[in-house]
Amino acid sequence: MRITGYRSLVTQHDWGRPVGDVNGHISGTATQTDVLVLTTDVGLEGIGVGTHAEIDRVFPSIDGEDPRSVVALYDRMLARVFKLGHAGSVFGTIGAVDLALWDLKAKAADEPLWRLLGARNRHVPGYASALEIALADEQLAEVYGAFADRGYGAAKLKGGRYLDHDLRRLGILRDIFAVNSSAPGLMFDANESWHRSQAVRYVSRLEEQVDLTWVEEPVRRWDTAGMAAVRAGIRAGVASGENLTGIEQLRPLLDADALDIVQVGSSWGITHLLRAAALAHGHDLPVSPIGFTSVIAPAAAAVPNLLAVEVQDVKPPRGLSIDQEVADGGIVLGDAPGNGITVDEELLRALGEGQGWAEVAGPHVRPDRAGLRLVPEADGGALRPAHF
Repeated sequence: MRITGYRSLVTQHDWGRPVGDVNGHISGTATQTDVLVLTTDVGLEGIGVGTHAEIDRVFPSIDGEDPRSVVALYDRMLARVFKLGHAGSVFGTIGAVDLALWDLKAKAADEPLWRLLGARNRHVPGYASALEIALADEQLAEVYGAFADRGYGAAKLKGGRYLDHDLRRLGILRDIFAVNSSAPGLMFDANESWHRSQAVRYVSRLEEQVDLTWVEEPVRRWDTAGMAAVRAGIRAGVASGENLTGIEQLRPLLDADALDIVQVGSSWGITHLLRAAALAHGHDLPVSPIGFTSVIAPAAAAVPNLLAVEVQDVKPPRGLSIDQEVADGGIVLGDAPGNGITVDEELLRALGEGQGWAEVAGPHVRPDRAGLRLVPEADGGALRPAHF
């Protein structure tokens, strides 16, 4: 079996609501989802989901190769971009290709990917994370109520600017998920918007009223000393790692004892997840994948130190069918060979391109004052005092 080519497809994830985080949110209700299809000379096709803008640069390293050599091909892709590095869109492209390669490997073996990778249990524990920053309290309760109806007992809130606002909404989540747990897991995500002193002060105020499980990305992703300082100053655990592109970026945080939970971005692929999880396991730390985790849930099932995967929505992007179910407080994997993803390409061609994430007011653009606030803002939005 040899790789012969690829197709790039585009679909839309219709959330039915604006999504984002403390840095901003999209103006509409749908975002673009990219799909990569690798073709072979035996008719099998591998599906990867995620942006792959650098595919023409990366593809020559796998063209004509046997896709079952997936780990070796992953390293060939890294080697091909050696001089300029593998950050950003390059690492995303490698991740999308890696997902498609693992899909092909499992299909060639006629096995579901989770079983091929050695998992024993098809249930992957999860927590709800609806990217709900733009929702009013009533909508917040409705969206997270749907997760509670599916057995979830833990959830994550986006925030970090308005203390009273965040406390109220954490209370709403606690009440919603109390139906499934006497002590619901409550996580809080600041998305790198704080500096270390602000993070400790803000979280300490939250912890006066709420028992937080972890605080996510309290400071910049590379701020090893800052992460360690926050971890020493609060009761909650510190989680980070989703935006780190390579285990060499993760290692300094582990060496500094700066994390309690190691996070891995789902768009970085399965091989990266397995390597990051092994590195975390060597430090006796749990791992928690982030993002559109349906694509790496089969691999997460095989990770010995898996804590839980983030689940952002109860339905997949349009035109994608995934042999798994959001139920029982997690993701329940099916028995279809490969990663269980099938694509309705006719529907995707009819949809055309969707809305992207990188809007000026959206969550992928860092605001001017991020990391430059010492105190919570007033509910009206004015800084208090103006220059702090």
